[in-house]
Amino acid sequence: MRELELMGTLGCHLCDVAAAVLMPVVDPEQFAVYQVDIADDDELMDKYAVRIPVLVDVESQQELEWPFDEQALKAFLEGL
Repeated sequence: MRELELMGTLGCHLCDVAAAVLMPVVDPEQFAVYQVDIADDDELMDKYAVRIPVLVDVESQQELEWPFDEQALKAFLEGL
């Protein structure tokens, strides 16, 4: 199963919107999705603080940056 991480933080409205776009599209039999709070890690804060939400494929480290819609998300997932 492929693992995806949605980089965000508590209280991030755009992160909530990204999660709402993500969940109906992602097949739970193919992908495990984890929400990662970047506030818990200094390295993640340095990398993503001004970019969240960002969807990251753990295996390839490919990123899908916000804003994304269903079509962009499907294209990203098909490219993995």
